[in-house]
Amino acid sequence: MLCPDLHPPATVRGMKQLDRSAFSKTIKVPHLLVPKDKNLNDICRASKKYLLKMERYKPVITEEYKITLHPLAVQKWEDLAELNLEKLDIGREALVWEEIQLKYENWKYDEIFKAVLPADKEALSSFSKIGHIIHLNLKDHLLPYKELIGQVICDKIADCRTVVNKSLSIDNTYRNFQMELLCGEPDYRVSVKENGCLFEFDFSKVYWNPRLSTEHEKIVKMLAKTDTLFDLYAGVGPFTVPAARRGCKVLANDLNPDSYEALVNNCALNKVSKHVTCHNKDAVDFIKHEVKQALLEKCTDESMEGDIHITMNLPAMAVEHLVHFPGLLKGEDVLLHKQPLVHVYCFAKGVEDKKQIARELVEHWLGTDVTDKLKEIAFVRNVAPNKDMMRVSFYLTEDLLLGRIAVKKRQHEEEDSPQSEEAKRPCNSNDNNKPTE
Repeated sequence: MLCPDLHPPATVRGMKQLDRSAFSKTIKVPHLLVPKDKNLNDICRASKKYLLKMERYKPVITEEYKITLHPLAVQKWEDLAELNLEKLDIGREALVWEEIQLKYENWKYDEIFKAVLPADKEALSSFSKIGHIIHLNLKDHLLPYKELIGQVICDKIADCRTVVNKSLSIDNTYRNFQMELLCGEPDYRVSVKENGCLFEFDFSKVYWNPRLSTEHEKIVKMLAKTDTLFDLYAGVGPFTVPAARRGCKVLANDLNPDSYEALVNNCALNKVSKHVTCHNKDAVDFIKHEVKQALLEKCTDESMEGDIHITMNLPAMAVEHLVHFPGLLKGEDVLLHKQPLVHVYCFAKGVEDKKQIARELVEHWLGTDVTDKLKEIAFVRNVAPNKDMMRVSFYLTEDLLLGRIAVKKRQHEEEDSPQSEEAKRPCNSNDNNKPTE
């Protein structure tokens, strides 16, 4: 919409308390008056590209045989030449300029924000929709306008009942964050669909990011029915549930008791409980016990047809847990027939090659070069300027798992060091090591 007359009034700039009436304005625009002995529908179809199209505005007034035209598209009679109106005995007197009333309801939310928010600073760029909740992450300069922003979004976005703003960074322990209610109901129970599965959870207590749906789908498409998935930070199940729907056996874990509860419920909701074993414990304990035992059983089973995948989607700290895989099976007198494929996520910060940064992070915490183990390094999404979320997919070789490869020592690697104990997150006792009901 480039026509200044069709913009909201300039007087709304800087408004912090929403006053819907302040958006009303009267402008003159062209109209085509169609003789009542003509076929209005035919002329409407022919003039479709000239119509004035705005939010909640009807450009055709059927009872008056009047068509409202866009003032940029039609400024004079000759602009309608391709309609051949003269052949229908409609002359230039049929084109008139008349006043119309525009109101708050006639502009979309982005047009409202462009008119109200500071013109010299970054506007509201994007937001996430999770069920009936709109989740914002407002920059500091937009905080004085937060109440207005919340009200406008509630008004303008269909089925939105709740608008929240992220008020603190994600808590790396439970992967959720504090949020502030800007507008609407304090109802955070949502139901969302992703990759053909239904998920229900309390958004204020768990982690869910709809921007990761494509990445979830990519991993799930790698899986065959006979494969096994170890999902170390399963959340409410965006990897686990669709993988189980494909027929995979899944060993899923999450430390957050609310995520664990939602995970169990979502497995039942999607009728995949028989394929999934859920745990509610620290990832390090999960690796050292459940994953270790499962690897011993599956990697040594010559009759196992599928492959083993391990998802580690906790980008703020997942790479640090890689230290527990080298030598995980050390001392076991076994021959491994499978090489598990790890998909570990991390944040690559800097202006250099993000793939190289991600690789170096993995090699640092794994303690060894991954050249002969690497499957791929993939960009997932941009998180902030010079900060990307990346995925590194690599194989856990027999030599690595059995401790035959010398790994580089890290200063804080020793098990009894204070730093190691502090980094290890507490284990919840609510553990279910049987398939979910």
